[in-house]
Amino acid sequence: MAEYGPESNVVERTPRWTRAQASEIERGPDDVAPVVYPPAEQDAPEIHVWDTWFLRNRDGSIAEIDGHRVIFSLTAPAELLPGKRHDVATVRYFYSADGETWHCGGPVFEDGTAFGSRQWAGSALYDRDGTVYVYYTAAGERGEDELSYAQRIAVGAGGRVETTADGIAIEGSFDHEVLLEPDGTRYEREAQSSGMIYTFRDPWFFEDPETGETCLLFEANTPVPEGSDAGDGDAHHQEFNGSVGVAVSENGDPTEWALDDPLLDGVCTNQELERPHVVVRDGRYYLFVSSHEHTFAPGIEGYDALYGFVADSLRGSYEPLNGSGLVVTNPAGAPFQTYSWVAYPHREELLVSSFFNYYDLRGLSLDDVAALPPAEQQRRFGGTLAPTLRLALEGTETRVLGALEHGHLPLPDEELPPLLSEYRSDEAGRGEYRAPEE
Repeated sequence: MAEYGPESNVVERTPRWTRAQASEIERGPDDVAPVVYPPAEQDAPEIHVWDTWFLRNRDGSIAEIDGHRVIFSLTAPAELLPGKRHDVATVRYFYSADGETWHCGGPVFEDGTAFGSRQWAGSALYDRDGTVYVYYTAAGERGEDELSYAQRIAVGAGGRVETTADGIAIEGSFDHEVLLEPDGTRYEREAQSSGMIYTFRDPWFFEDPETGETCLLFEANTPVPEGSDAGDGDAHHQEFNGSVGVAVSENGDPTEWALDDPLLDGVCTNQELERPHVVVRDGRYYLFVSSHEHTFAPGIEGYDALYGFVADSLRGSYEPLNGSGLVVTNPAGAPFQTYSWVAYPHREELLVSSFFNYYDLRGLSLDDVAALPPAEQQRRFGGTLAPTLRLALEGTETRVLGALEHGHLPLPDEELPPLLSEYRSDEAGRGEYRAPEE
């Protein structure tokens, strides 16, 4: 672990996504996803579904229990206005035997047992002894009358996955524990924040296949000392200080963690590097984050998109994929159609899941949507799993190959439908599938 004391300056030694790199962001035929349309049917129409993650083994592989795979999602009642869903977010689990049809198993935690007034995104570990650890963001304070936005990284530990006559159930009681809070030096506390949005959330379990080190990645903000010349030295730009944090478990215990230096920061570039996760391929470490167009610092035009970086080790010197970091974005004509992307390996490709967000906006901003009549807000929100994207990855370059159906999440060794045509798009998302050249 890096030495850290009160005189050290973490912002000066953290690999950075720079303004110059992010200024190269531009939609192109390799990174624009196909336009998404509503599915014919939803697996759980009674609830909104958004941020989603797999139940995984320690080595990062997707857990299979008696022929089933399990996902977790943030959920809220479908009758709630979409913009209010984060205020009541509940983690539910879903299971599937084929990766296409998902059955809702219900809330993971009993009412009132988890930390926070609501729970935001995380990850889930299926450990060697069959114990389930669900890492989550504890947002607000349990029992509060007025919503607050304090964020801590917590875990519910002790559940078990049981096979039932109908499929899969997560049973048993979870012991909840707050694992990590910001230290004010490596990671900004809420009281220190002067930025547009404060973050300390999105824990993601990762065991390094090269070193065996057990880590927990998360989204945070990096404190920038007053008068620092970090980034471009502009104090207003420095308020945009998103980072990818990491904590380490020295003995591999899934509940014992110590903060370490950030892996990457976006000081002067971006405020939110959401849902960080890593794919290791050919000895290289691919770090992915999601971010919004409105969280880029002034002077940078970015998109709601999946961004990626590559290094030769987990703590290496990351360089942005495709030069700018842009990996997958929405078409210009549907800029908010999907969000919260998660990439995972599939044979020679990557698959990228997300959720179906706002569509049919016809030029409306998200602020405009919030002013619409409730029925119109509901109509324009997808609230379900989006089509899974197929992505080519070659060194430092990526390319969108096409899409599967809504919520189709194959295991890494499962065959995919033949890619009989190639998806290509212009920057506006006016794409087409063309037969490959013979």
